[in-house]
Amino acid sequence: MSTTPFGTLPLNRPSCRPVSRPVSRRLVPLAAASLALALSACSATGGSVASTPAPTQGKRIKGIPATRQPTRTAPRDATVQMVPGLEGVIGANQGQLTRMFGQPRLDVWEGDARKLQFTGTACVLDVFLYPSTGSKEPHATYVETRRSSDGQNVDRAACVAALKGK
Repeated sequence: MSTTPFGTLPLNRPSCRPVSRPVSRRLVPLAAASLALALSACSATGGSVASTPAPTQGKRIKGIPATRQPTRTAPRDATVQMVPGLEGVIGANQGQLTRMFGQPRLDVWEGDARKLQFTGTACVLDVFLYPSTGSKEPHATYVETRRSSDGQNVDRAACVAALKGK
């Protein structure tokens, strides 16, 4: 055994190894008390969440703002993108676009709006179709384009021309 400032070490034990010590007996009751306290906090609410009752008609609860009813407006026509080179695309319906570019890679509906995606080696064309007040069938009102290789924006008219010629 050798004596060090940190206590007595056996001579055959390398000093670089940590010495394992038993867990202090004082920590066990403390850990048990902490666990019991945490569990009692969970059961104090009975496992449910209390909520504020809904205000009755004409009676307001102090500190809670009044609820406004949503306003209903008549549907309006979508804004149409006017860009040179897109004359045959803007205003077209799904059938016309399919004849122009072939079957879409994606056909996504969101409510009454529709997105068709056409792809080629040069670019990806996303066409957004919306219904109008004059027609229930959605028509193309907006397009977005990007390169197929890296997703960078490209000229819309050039992409339409490339996809028509594929």
